[in-house]
Amino acid sequence: MVHESATAHVTGEALYTDDLLARFPGLLHAWPVLSPHAHALLLHLNCAPALEEPGVVATLAAEDVPGEGNSGANRHDEPLFPDEVTFHSQPVAWVLADSLEAAKLGAARVEAGYKPLPHILSIADAIGAQSFHSGPHRIQRGNSTEAIDAAPHALSGELHIGGQEHFYLETQCAISRLDDSGGILVDSSTQHPSETQEVVARVLGIPRHLVTVQCLRMGGAFGGKEVQANPWAAIAALGTWKTQRPVRVRLPRWLDMALTGKRHPFFAKFRAGFEDDGRLRGIELQLYSDGGWSLDLSDPVLWRALFHCDNAYLIPALDATGWVCQTNKTSQTAFRGFGGPQGMIVIEDILDRIARRLGLAPHLVRERNFYREGDVTHYGQTVKDASRIARIWDELKISSDFDQRREAIAQYNRTHRHTKRGLAITPVKFGISFTATFFNQAGALVLVYRDGSVQVNHGGTEMGQGLHTKIRRIAAEALGVDPEAVRIMTTSTDKVPNTSATAASAGTDLNGAAVFDACRQIKERLRGVEQDLAAEGQLNLTFAQLTEAAYRRRVSLFAHGFYRTPDIHFDPKTATGKPFHYFAYGAAVAEVEIDGFTGQNRTLRVDILQDVGDSLAPVVDRGQVEGGFIQGLGWLTLEELIWDENGRLATGGASTYKLPSWPEMPPVFNVAFLSRAAEPDVIHGSKAIGEPPLMLAFAVREAIRDAIAAFGADSPSGGVVTLDSPATPERIFWALQRAAN
Repeated sequence: MVHESATAHVTGEALYTDDLLARFPGLLHAWPVLSPHAHALLLHLNCAPALEEPGVVATLAAEDVPGEGNSGANRHDEPLFPDEVTFHSQPVAWVLADSLEAAKLGAARVEAGYKPLPHILSIADAIGAQSFHSGPHRIQRGNSTEAIDAAPHALSGELHIGGQEHFYLETQCAISRLDDSGGILVDSSTQHPSETQEVVARVLGIPRHLVTVQCLRMGGAFGGKEVQANPWAAIAALGTWKTQRPVRVRLPRWLDMALTGKRHPFFAKFRAGFEDDGRLRGIELQLYSDGGWSLDLSDPVLWRALFHCDNAYLIPALDATGWVCQTNKTSQTAFRGFGGPQGMIVIEDILDRIARRLGLAPHLVRERNFYREGDVTHYGQTVKDASRIARIWDELKISSDFDQRREAIAQYNRTHRHTKRGLAITPVKFGISFTATFFNQAGALVLVYRDGSVQVNHGGTEMGQGLHTKIRRIAAEALGVDPEAVRIMTTSTDKVPNTSATAASAGTDLNGAAVFDACRQIKERLRGVEQDLAAEGQLNLTFAQLTEAAYRRRVSLFAHGFYRTPDIHFDPKTATGKPFHYFAYGAAVAEVEIDGFTGQNRTLRVDILQDVGDSLAPVVDRGQVEGGFIQGLGWLTLEELIWDENGRLATGGASTYKLPSWPEMPPVFNVAFLSRAAEPDVIHGSKAIGEPPLMLAFAVREAIRDAIAAFGADSPSGGVVTLDSPATPERIFWALQRAAN
């Protein structure tokens, strides 16, 4: 199936939130008054001078809020108008004007006085100051201390893991206006319309039924619009409530990067015990995440890191503990993988160190530690279909000519003094479901008209990932109509209430099953009509003829569908349960080349084998695998966030924040799907594909470490390579110096 919006994307006909502004005469533009401090008390604020600027209509401050002036999703710890500034550029007021330029000039006139306070900008400083949002969170199995102490070998280490900017093409945006009955209608670029509705209602002090939030589509999100779309929608709605006029909030790129959260940076400390053959005996692990100024989703992000610190490997004894650090930076938030990548990179780092300490090939150590059928995770869930890990691994080694290429690379490295190549294969096991069990539900409303055409409403949001394409196929096949007869409607809280965020790679699993349920109800009713007509001698009717007949017989042609993921649960008090409905598996082989003088690296070839179950849209899924992998490659090798000593984001645009581009694309990029892999108890046997491919990029990082080891090696196995993430040319260069010594 072709992506349902492909033509509109290519022609520019696809509409996004900001494209709607021309529809609203009298629309006001909002611009923030930004704090110049990372941490300070707001001593005074005078917005009156802004009203002297021509075109300025109103200002927004704390006294204008009729309800609760806070957009925090969990702890209500995100004041829209703070008395205490807690990150650089935090808005303290907003100006509304007839033009964006007038709003900016008005904001410059606002008078604000501050008392600077000490700020915390790093995980190390947060640990030193005991500045934590939460923790310790702990998952424990067995006695890891005894297991490590009794093991023949042990090692310890640390790993710094950088964050990542979402850099969605469409920045944060919301447009608010009054609806025909005096309520508030907000178009928002949000992954979670129901939560945006909740926050808007909270800020205005009105019940949710007076607020409608809709999302036509997003130009990318990657988790950055799961909760962080909420404050901009709330400001727009507050402006409408005060002025009775439409209000637009849109962040330009530099402001979006300055105000919104990133992937959480992590710091890991570990100790591991292992056998002579590399098999793990036990691990002690401490994870510290940089949560930024507010809690946001940092708790579930950290929990998922703890869940996934095993990746595809059995750890017989494990003590994993995590803390969320509070710093004076942007509030870090959901990002593709949701903490899983940060937990998984640590075990990959450990296993490579073990292999090189023992003089073994890293891929051998990895496969010796794989989960096997019947094994149980450290949180008590049986690893269903664990045999797929070894199956994918073995098939990929053959299709990628892994063993032959290892020999060729060894020969290359023997004959090239100043450049070296590395090769690595890494697996992925990623749990699919929201770890907050109550989010694993979805609703749908399917409307069939007398002419046989269909409208489908569901709670998922389209951000380019192809959700609507898959939903369209599910509905068309369930009803037995051509996909062209099915129209996917704008996601709106007045059609499907109480929805979950489109996140956790579960958009199709949840919403697709809900749509199928609604279609099934309609189809069953039509089947009864069809049987009655057949008894009357009317056979071989078209779908349109059947729906017209059903209408004339007063048979309902619409239905609400519902789905809840079965048999999942988790108790955070005991840190045990079955938080995931199933696991998505995959593996990647990567070959790289690095320059010994500069640390520059090139990815020469990538081979991927991904378990997508029985794909609903293979072309869409291939795009997700390729895109997810490249985004992971960017996080691990290029994208580095830097804050200066004043707490200002120094990498605040594409000129200073390096993103993957054409030079980073591997010249050879092979992607294949695992055959005979249908997943039972999931809609049409398909499997989630949004997040799992990102972690396939671990193969690139491990190939870089393999190449670094070759520079300082007297033997092909080399020595232990320490390399923080991202593996920028500078970090690779200094790792080369350590390897040479």
